[in-house]
Amino acid sequence: MTAHPDRHRLLAIDGGGVRGVVALETIAGIERVLRQETGDPDLRLGDWFDYIAGTSTGAIIAAGLALGRSAEELLELYVTHSRAIFRSSRWSSRIRHRYDHAGLAALLKQEFGETTTLGSETLRCLLMIGLRNASTDSPWPVSSNPAAAFNDPGAADSNLQLPLWQLVRASTAAPTFFRSERIVFGNGTAYTFSDGATTTLNNPALQLALMATLPEYRLEWPRGPERLLLVSVGNGAFATRALSQLDQPLWQQATAVPAALINSVSVQQDLLCRVLGRTRHGAPIDAEIGDLHKPSIDDPMFSYVRYDAAVTDAELRRRGLSAEVARAGRLDAVDAIPVLRQLGRSIAADVRAEHFAGFIGRHPA
Repeated sequence: MTAHPDRHRLLAIDGGGVRGVVALETIAGIERVLRQETGDPDLRLGDWFDYIAGTSTGAIIAAGLALGRSAEELLELYVTHSRAIFRSSRWSSRIRHRYDHAGLAALLKQEFGETTTLGSETLRCLLMIGLRNASTDSPWPVSSNPAAAFNDPGAADSNLQLPLWQLVRASTAAPTFFRSERIVFGNGTAYTFSDGATTTLNNPALQLALMATLPEYRLEWPRGPERLLLVSVGNGAFATRALSQLDQPLWQQATAVPAALINSVSVQQDLLCRVLGRTRHGAPIDAEIGDLHKPSIDDPMFSYVRYDAAVTDAELRRRGLSAEVARAGRLDAVDAIPVLRQLGRSIAADVRAEHFAGFIGRHPA
């Protein structure tokens, strides 16, 4: 994987429903830059990054990349199948969730393999998926790290034996949108999981850095801006206007809650990464603190890159994008995919080779 044994590269991908196409266009930009810089025209990010994490739609993308898919292949998946994924539930079920989970489950089985597990040798790098355990009301970052505490291959309840497709499906089970996912472990214990985007794992970047470095997670990769690169990719920071309108019906406010959580959590996690790391790239967070490109602490944990864009009128004008983008923020905005891709391409134009300086190396033969 990595060209330098003491240097490691991490990629984290936010949640955001169909807005995953924004992240995928950005990731395609990362691929293009790295292919040019390494001289490998078929470089796959699952081979270049050492550890990839994702939550909700980010979990779909992270798993696909870890299995060797390119960003373009995953984009085609979203464009072709998003309408089937967001297929309305039967009337008898719609009081609990708007969409039938069967289409998404079938697609994940088809793409990732029904028998592929979290510990599969087909994964080209380490993988972390962000979940919410609804049974215990707690965030669950599940990793393929073979040394992790709950990954003993000889244990009946080893996380490594869990079906990859089902973990990803559980991570995407957004409240009011999809039914929760019940997963039965090898020892017979069963838990119910829902969308990890409703926890601090929606933006999994900081958790990924901790899982790569803390001794409790049993990797203990070296820290420092010259040794650890953390790349974080968002799906567009959209304002959740429905929650700001007091006269909105209850059901409309309820469906807006997941999107509101997604945005606020991502901003806070981005802020923490900039404080703890040395930021190489990232748009201003707000008018008070700016972009925090100046180091905040004396001993940064990592070099940090954040690709995302605030979807405001001023930022859309700066990027030369239509105001129509601002109306494409719904997690299920399937009809807005072409507009969302324009936003993603604009963010991808921000990707520069210098963001990866010191970590590029040559792609191994």
